Amino acid sequence: MIAYGFSEYGGPETEYLLDVPMPEPGAGQILVAVHVAGVNPADWKVRAGNRKDTVPITLPAVLGREVSGTVVETGSGVDEFTVGDEVFGATASGHGGYAQYTVLNASSSAHKPDSVSWSAAATLPVAAGTAYDVLRGLALVSGSTLLVLGAGGGVGSSVLQLARAKGIEVLAVAGAGKQEWVEYLGAEFVAAGPQYIDSISRPVHGIVDLVGGETLRAAAEKTGAPVVSVADPVQATQWGGSGAHRDRTTAAFTHLAELVATGVLSPRIDHVFPLERAGEALALVEDGHTLGKVVVQVR
Repeated sequence: MIAYGFSEYGGPETEYLLDVPMPEPGAGQILVAVHVAGVNPADWKVRAGNRKDTVPITLPAVLGREVSGTVVETGSGVDEFTVGDEVFGATASGHGGYAQYTVLNASSSAHKPDSVSWSAAATLPVAAGTAYDVLRGLALVSGSTLLVLGAGGGVGSSVLQLARAKGIEVLAVAGAGKQEWVEYLGAEFVAAGPQYIDSISRPVHGIVDLVGGETLRAAAEKTGAPVVSVADPVQATQWGGSGAHRDRTTAAFTHLAELVATGVLSPRIDHVFPLERAGEALALVEDGHTLGKVVVQVR
C-alpha cells in the first residue's frame, strides 16, 4: 500500500511517500481502509525525535495518529465491530494514519454516526479528545472562569466550544490573527505577548495550557489556579497541576461523536490535502499558524 512517513529523525527532508506491506490486525484490533487522517503537531514532533521516550517507532515510520475509515478486517476477539462498519479512532502503536490502510485497537475506536463527516470524525481522537480530557480533569462548574493559553488551534478551539456548552466563561490567549475566531467561539480574547497576564484582572478558576514556558509560568504565578498542561506537563506539576490524562476509549470517542452530531462541537476543517501531498499538510501544521484542522483525504 501507499503511505507517507519518514526514514529517520529530523526535519521535513526525511519525509517521503512509502510503498509498504499491508498491515494485519492482531488480537483486539481492526484493519481500516482510511478515508481521512487528521494532521497534528504531535506528528512532526514524532518525526523530529521529540517523542522518542513516549512514542516507539520502527523506521521507516508512517505518520499520523487519528483516522476515520471503513473496517475491512477484524482480529481475534473483536465483537463490537464488523467488516463494513464506518469507524474512527486512534491508530495502534506502530501504525500511522497517513496511509491507505491502518490498524486501530478496537478499544480505541468508535462507530461514526451518519451525520458526522469523515473529516470531522478523523479530527476527534487527538485534538477534540484532548480538549475533552483536560476539561474533565479541571472539573469546572458553570459560571467559572477558564484561562486558555494558546486558544486558537485545534485543541484550543475545541476547549472553547466544550467550555461554552458547560456555561464556563473563557479568557482565550491567542495571537492577534485569531481574535475573530476565538470571539466567534464565545470567548473573551486576550492578546498573546510578554505582558498578556497584565490584562487579566478577574479571578481565574482553572488554566488549560497549550503553550508552556514563560506563558504558563506567568499565568500560574498570578492566578494560583489549577492547571492542566498539554504543552509543559513537567512545569505544570511544579505549580501543583498535571499533564493531560487521555481517555482514548470507545466510550469517550462515542461521546465526542455525539457532541458533533448534536451541534455542541463543530470541528473546523480549513485544509484538505490528498495523500500524495501529505507533506504539504504537515508543513502547514508545523508552521503553527492554522486556525482550523488540517486533514489528509485518502478516499
